[in-house]
Amino acid sequence: MNGWAIATLVLLGAVMLPALLVTSFGRLGKRLAGYELAQLGAVLTILCMAQAVDRTSYIDVALVLAVLSPAAALVFTKLFTGDE
Repeated sequence: MNGWAIATLVLLGAVMLPALLVTSFGRLGKRLAGYELAQLGAVLTILCMAQAVDRTSYIDVALVLAVLSPAAALVFTKLFTGDE
């Protein structure tokens, strides 16, 4: 196990777990903030995992996720506000 794998595990525990808890409970504003934090944590986790296993193709997955996350946040907000 190298340092990148340890960083991946730390990101999963320190960023993703609190983000998922905030996204699951609370008001809409806090849920949206938790969702954005989860998206950031997912991108960073995938980037660290790409370095840990030495696969540069995983970086493309992280970049696509980073580009699509603002649009997903808009869909998340539209879905939960109920506006049409």
